[in-house]
Amino acid sequence: MTLPPPPDSYGSQPPNSGVSPWSGQPPRGPGGPPPYPGGPHGQPYHGQPSGPQQWGPQRQWAGGPPPPPNKGGKGKWILTGLALIAVIAVSVVATVLVLRPDSAGSNRDETPTATADSEVASANDTGPANIITEDPTCEAWGRIGRDYVAQAKEADWAERDPSLPASEWTPEQRATYEAMGKAMSDSADLAVNLSKRTPHRVMRHLYAQFVAYARAFVDSIPAYEPASDALANVTGALMSGISNMCSAVDYKAVQPVAPVIPAPSDPTQSAPAVDEPKRFLEGSNSICGDWMAASSKYSDDTDAWQSIDAAIPATDWKPEQRSVYDAVGPVMTDHANDMERLGIASGNPILEDIATLAAQYTRAYVIAIPKYTQNDNFMSQSARYLASTVYWACKTVS
Repeated sequence: MTLPPPPDSYGSQPPNSGVSPWSGQPPRGPGGPPPYPGGPHGQPYHGQPSGPQQWGPQRQWAGGPPPPPNKGGKGKWILTGLALIAVIAVSVVATVLVLRPDSAGSNRDETPTATADSEVASANDTGPANIITEDPTCEAWGRIGRDYVAQAKEADWAERDPSLPASEWTPEQRATYEAMGKAMSDSADLAVNLSKRTPHRVMRHLYAQFVAYARAFVDSIPAYEPASDALANVTGALMSGISNMCSAVDYKAVQPVAPVIPAPSDPTQSAPAVDEPKRFLEGSNSICGDWMAASSKYSDDTDAWQSIDAAIPATDWKPEQRSVYDAVGPVMTDHANDMERLGIASGNPILEDIATLAAQYTRAYVIAIPKYTQNDNFMSQSARYLASTVYWACKTVS
């Protein structure tokens, strides 16, 4: 799955080569495009907001591996830059804006009510947030993503200027936002059921947060200000993160490493499923400054790794490239530890789960480095977008 991340670009197709993630054409490679839009195949996403790169817009993350051989017919999913769309300008994520009925005044209940356990497949998932090796909702998510990307392309969402407030829009620019508002509303409405059907608590959180941030952005459109773009970036990061996680499953990237990754700690607290999802950060959190600083440092510390084409497997590395990979492993491990620590320190159960999951996908990627193949980039992309979710969520409240 390919979706452009916040500060950097989301890519889709063979790293730094091939067609644009917005082109709708399959990236080069043997089995066709990855099943879920927002995956790691393709060029870096362009047109994203400025700012430090959460994970580093490198070829490793931004332009993931070319699609692996098609297995199980999953190659039919053609969009790889889906998430991209949502995060950047669509920063990977109605012809007339059909605002949610309550969007103008937001009549949604401020106090979310818990959903009956019998309605939530993940109700009994209370253990550590760990990488996903299977999930029955992925195929449905792929379809939602493809439709979303198609609408974003038709609206020229990637070409918009997020720095212009609604008061300065031309009729054409207003139509672009209205079209994307409908695309986000449609996708969010469909994702509600996925949050109830996934057996994994963290996937439930990700779907629910996609719903919450997408709706928040739609609600902001009538009086849009540049600061509201961070809401769109969170939405895009979530779309890309989920898409990459599903691709990592379909292309058998996570299954070989999952059994050897040490399990993370049990969550310090848990957030119940609710009927009306709310954003996991609606006010400042003490860890946001440290998260952004750690992200910026990580980007700098992995600069050499970022410059290597992620399509090159370990068997084809030159000595200097192998040296870079050998050196980046410990850096990634330290960053994973920092993310998990900050997640726990946040006192926010959903942020903690997302941070822990990002840490686990980073650790999984490190384990895969010695025998790295293009498919392993789905794990680094998953970590990247999950980290971007926290980064941009912090931006929405800073």
